[in-house]
Order: sequence, then structure tokens, then C-alpha cells
Amino acid sequence: FVCQGNICRSAYADIRAQTLGLPSASLGLATSTGQPAFRLAQEAASRRGLDLSDHRATDISDFEIRGGDLLLVMEVRQARKLVSASLPSGVGIALLGNWSRPLRIHIHDPYELEPSYFDTCFGVIDNALDRLAAAWSLRGSVEMPEK
Repeated sequence: FVCQGNICRSAYADIRAQTLGLPSASLGLATSTGQPAFRLAQEAASRRGLDLSDHRATDISDFEIRGGDLLLVMEVRQARKLVSASLPSGVGIALLGNWSRPLRIHIHDPYELEPSYFDTCFGVIDNALDRLAAAWSLRGSVEMPEK
């Protein structure tokens, strides 16, 4: 899971995916490795029964991306940045919001928004991950959802 700072959206998506049995990791495109999850993200995750207190951000430069990895991003601009990067052959890039219903191509960063938006944002991520996990369990891999 990829977002900008790896302290809100991707951090939450990673821990949530793990509870669903999906292999996952998270990273940020512009972050400082080692930063904890943002306090409001930790509080929102806690309300959903998840603990982000052990999360530490990982910058993309400190992460080994390998062929066969699927990088799930929150925004189109993040996908564009990854497409233009020198990634290993066989790396997939997709918008996590493609699996959400209703479709949510852009999952807004809650960092500078009202604290209540964390619940909305994490709800969108939960919805997408529930559908992704169902697709994974049926196929043993991930394919783009039907519209």
C-alpha cells in the first residue's frame, strides 16, 4: 500500500489487510522512515479495533520492490509517480479505490482534514479491502474488479 507519508492511509490499509490474511506492506512516496502513524490515524484505527501504535513509516527509497508486487495507491498522482519510476519488471500498480463500492478512484488524505474524515477514509479503505480479500480468496491472486 502506497500513499504520500505512510502515516495515515497506507499504514491503516496495511494493518487492515493483514487482519484479512492478505500479504502486505506499506510505504510512502515522500516520508521519513521511522515516523510513527499520525495520532488521529491511530485513534481512528483504534475505534475500528486496530492498533497502529507499532507502525513506523517506510520511505520508498528504503523499501525493496520486487517483480510480482502489486502497488496499491490512494491517488492517481501516486500511480503516475510510480509509473515514471524505475521499478522492476512485473510490478503492478493500481488504485485501491477501484475495489471500493461505490467506486472511489481518489481516497483523500485525511491528514489535514477534520478528524471525523479519518473514519470516512478508513471506511472506504475497509470497503475496498473487503472486496479485494474476497477476490484474493476466490482466485488466489488479484484482478481488477468488474465495474
